[in-house]
Amino acid sequence: MPRIPIFKLGSPVELPPPRLASYTPVLHLDGLHLGIDNVRHDVWLSPTFCEGARNQISALIMKFGGVENILAADTGASTKARNALAKFVPVASRKKPDLKLLLLDLHKSILNQAKARSDLTIDALGRAAILKFLRTELSTQFSNVLERCRNTLKSYEGLRQQKALEYRERVAGFQIAKKHVLRQTAQELFRILREIERENLASMRRSLFGEKSTSDYAVFLTQLIFQEDARDSYLQAEHYVLVGGFENDPDSIGNIRGLVCEFLKAIASQAEEAESPWFEGWLAAPENANELVGTGEPDDRVQKQRLEMWVSLLERDALLDYAVASYEVLPLIKDFAPLLDPQQLKYALVRKKDKERVEKLASEYSKLPIDRFTSALSRMSQVSGMQRAKLAARYLRDFLLYYRDMRRLEVLNAAQEKVNLISSEKLSELSKLNGTLYAFFLESEEKSQAEKPVARHVILKADVRDSSRLTKSLLERDMNPASYFSLNFYDPVNKLLPKYGATKVFVEGDAVILALLEHEGDPGLSVARTCVLAREMVEIVGGYNHLLKRAALPALELGIGISYQNSSPMYLLDGEHRIMISDALNESDRLSSCDKRMRKALHGTDVPFNAYEFRSSESTITEPMRYNVDGIRMSEAAFLRLKEEISLSPVEVNFPQLWGTEENSYYTGLVPVAADVFRRIIVRSARIPMVETGNFNLVQWTESLLYELCTNDAVYKSVEKGSAAGTT
Repeated sequence: MPRIPIFKLGSPVELPPPRLASYTPVLHLDGLHLGIDNVRHDVWLSPTFCEGARNQISALIMKFGGVENILAADTGASTKARNALAKFVPVASRKKPDLKLLLLDLHKSILNQAKARSDLTIDALGRAAILKFLRTELSTQFSNVLERCRNTLKSYEGLRQQKALEYRERVAGFQIAKKHVLRQTAQELFRILREIERENLASMRRSLFGEKSTSDYAVFLTQLIFQEDARDSYLQAEHYVLVGGFENDPDSIGNIRGLVCEFLKAIASQAEEAESPWFEGWLAAPENANELVGTGEPDDRVQKQRLEMWVSLLERDALLDYAVASYEVLPLIKDFAPLLDPQQLKYALVRKKDKERVEKLASEYSKLPIDRFTSALSRMSQVSGMQRAKLAARYLRDFLLYYRDMRRLEVLNAAQEKVNLISSEKLSELSKLNGTLYAFFLESEEKSQAEKPVARHVILKADVRDSSRLTKSLLERDMNPASYFSLNFYDPVNKLLPKYGATKVFVEGDAVILALLEHEGDPGLSVARTCVLAREMVEIVGGYNHLLKRAALPALELGIGISYQNSSPMYLLDGEHRIMISDALNESDRLSSCDKRMRKALHGTDVPFNAYEFRSSESTITEPMRYNVDGIRMSEAAFLRLKEEISLSPVEVNFPQLWGTEENSYYTGLVPVAADVFRRIIVRSARIPMVETGNFNLVQWTESLLYELCTNDAVYKSVEKGSAAGTT
């Protein structure tokens, strides 16, 4: 880039142009059906969620407004009657649902629906709808609480005058403090939304969709999401920078923006006009402040010169005092609000006329700590040049941060204007009939899976290796093979089935066949969940084997096959017993099988993998030779479906190989198992070799691929170690 000359104190100084970042928030709702008004998207939110959220928001407003005991007195008369009925109502139904759990449940349900439809835009729509609902309910519930308070006051008229007077004053104070109460309630809602995003939703979204997203989810997580115009002076002072709220204020947003643009125009080669498209991207990237002026104490010569220029611009427009005052205001807010707005305090620290107004007010209200205000004035007068420069740098950074979140709020507001929150059942039915309704329910409200048609299914077959020899060994010791298999294999596996929604298709002496049915509207994680189930089966049997080894008893070895079919299974009836018919049954049987010769040939090999297949070079032998000992092999269709269900990333690992020329590929991903539980899986893809049958010498590699779900801990530790090293 060319060097741009700027001027300071009449002398030209060449500065290299800065490397500025650019940021533009986006929230796409493209591709979604328009609703019945042909303008907005129709959304129906869970009635259970709406009712629970209303009650919780109302409770928060009463708490922050200090009117809880007033309304408690109002309801005291009817409490006895309700208590009499409560004994007949289950405890679980009387308990108010926790707001955090309600929000988490609905957000997860929306994300699962987005996954089921393979469209993350649905998740963005659902989140925008929830925020619109919460915004609306803030003002609605405040009005409801105020009305309830007024009704309570009416009941005290002519009876208990002293109590009525006390309550009247408190209700009047509650009404006056409306903005303050709603701000506190909104901040509590924001805290909950930020927590569930960090603790649950972000990980779940990455697991289901990977890192790619056309929408910027940070739009949903700014301090301003419950504001309409971002001009709340309390939020500005606490989280950003206190700029003027009106256009004619000397430090208005427009004036500060113009000053920053002038600063950028002087030092950035791309900026020719103040309204250049470059500016919007630069102003919305707070990290640019550090690139431009550092932290206010720059050691870098270039940053120091830029900082001097920025300070000069603020002083030229008489704005530096306002910048310093905006930081002195924060400690005063608690003592002077709500009598004085933060903006009034800021201007009183700078302008004599406003200062005299504050002093007059303090003389009328003896409780106002005027000494703290005086101390702030004294500190401002004693701020050194170095401190002013540091505050000027901070002011630039905080303004860019505020500007970025204002842009995010504009994007969020535009998205919410496209959301039509339907509360009428008649309109919801009309929208549903036209196929334009996006309905989001809690998981507990979803219709049972039995009522939904099965769209796809996965079959898992787990086969015990060399069961005949194992049975004979147990009988020779006068032990019961049936109880042995039951205690160490079937019983532990049975305990896993409810966790993954798996059902038993068939059980025989040395094998079990399980099915995971995926219904229409499900989030579509049947293969991924089957993979985790298979890993847990291998791990549980491995744990029991340690105990068996101590008792000098023979260990159990499994071979597992996973097959996927993109259709529902068929059934035939044998009396009342249903018998499943599916090609996946036969395929899983082949994938779980193991040839005795292969087991003997590969015994003791120093490779961390447990599933192989070989093709014979002899034309007379057409059946593949398979090896599967404590391994999990999956079909190609199952692997391809897994890549659709979760985000699989390729990884590089180095392990011993049978011949040293194997072409292996490895993929890893996280599978959501429960609310806060994710399990990592690693899949190995390898070409199937053609070998000489007699000595297993490699002849050539075929084009066919084998897919193994890795079970060896060494593989997982290697991948995790590599990920940690990459992060470092």
